[in-house]
Amino acid sequence: MSVSSRPHWRLLVAALGCFSAALAVATATGLGRSVPELLRGIGVTATVMFGGAAVAIVVAPVAALCKLYGASAIRWLAIGYIETFRGTSALVQLFWLFFVLPHFGITLDPLTVAIAALGLNIGAYGAEVVRGAVSAVPRGQWEAARALNMTQSQTLRRIVLPQALVLMIPAWGNLFIELLKATSLVSLITLADLTFKAQQINQNTLQTVEVFSIVLLVYLGLSLLITLGMRQLERRASFGLARGPGP
Repeated sequence: MSVSSRPHWRLLVAALGCFSAALAVATATGLGRSVPELLRGIGVTATVMFGGAAVAIVVAPVAALCKLYGASAIRWLAIGYIETFRGTSALVQLFWLFFVLPHFGITLDPLTVAIAALGLNIGAYGAEVVRGAVSAVPRGQWEAARALNMTQSQTLRRIVLPQALVLMIPAWGNLFIELLKATSLVSLITLADLTFKAQQINQNTLQTVEVFSIVLLVYLGLSLLITLGMRQLERRASFGLARGPGP
């Protein structure tokens, strides 16, 4: 095993250790029968997490590039979106989509609201990450592309964005962890996620310390898996950039 791969294995071992510890606590405290309910909650949490991440990954580059290179009206629309979702609470955004939109004749189911609200929220932060990474690419890269008669879109696609991708991956890892933590808010719009299931089990058993210790360990394990995945992605992206484009 190479030295560079050891931290990745340590993260995996730590994540598995968290899940094992959570299961051990559940078994030792008589909460083993509640594990299926917690697993169903984890499934909902994962669905919101991956759905929100997909929305953010699509929205963030579009908003960032519109802010950087769009026409005046489009630029201001992008700025308005970014500042609105960065400047207001994710909980308020959830409540607005779930409770306010029906007053305008638009009713969305809780899962759609959760994915849209959290995805747009993280996407706004992601847009600034993308903008910063694109701006960090040396200006000489643009000048060299211009000397080769490449258009702006060709320069972005072939030269700037591949380099910016490597720069933005660590920050996106942090955003995905923030997204995971924010999924606990969706229990307030009736989604039976991990936090919601934990609250139900706590009300039925009154084992507050044990229940929320289990949930803490599960969230920590999931965060470590996200960190592991993003580090692997960063490693592959850096390797691909070093190799350069294929023939």
